[in-house]
Amino acid sequence: MCLNRKDLGLLALRGAVGGVLIAHGTQKLFGWFGGGGLEGTAKAMEHMGFHPGRQSAIAAGLGEAGGGAMLMAGLATPVAGAVVAGTMAGAVAVHAPAGFFMTAGGYEYPAFLGTTGLALGLAGPGRYSLDHLSGHAFDRPWVGALAFAASAASAYGVVARRRHVVRLLEERAAVEAESQEGSGLS
Repeated sequence: MCLNRKDLGLLALRGAVGGVLIAHGTQKLFGWFGGGGLEGTAKAMEHMGFHPGRQSAIAAGLGEAGGGAMLMAGLATPVAGAVVAGTMAGAVAVHAPAGFFMTAGGYEYPAFLGTTGLALGLAGPGRYSLDHLSGHAFDRPWVGALAFAASAASAYGVVARRRHVVRLLEERAAVEAESQEGSGLS
């Protein structure tokens, strides 16, 4: 068997991106690598406007760790890419108000991970993958189209719900601040 540079490059990219995503997901799910675990992540998710927090933490952790593991293995690669892209869309929504660059708290990093997941899902895993070993049983064009459509719809719903919750929290805070001013407690 002759080694193929393109397939080796896809393997390296899948390994690197999948590894990063697994690490981030296990921070959320298990508290590994200095993460908050489910309890800490659930509180953070609630604070960011993702309600209910525990289910949001589980979904984000599984999207990152599961999508990352599937990318790394090259298993159902279109599904893995769609899961990663959709999961990162939620993270982009949180960081977007801070602008693009990560150094200012922006969305650069989750956008990069999501776009890379999307690209790998579209390009396919290459020869050195479980998809290749299985005869691409889960790497079919219709699987990719369905996975990306479902991921886009889910991401849209999650981000729209978060926007609504954030807007309600901001309105509540404004009403509370106004009532404090009127009561002479300011």
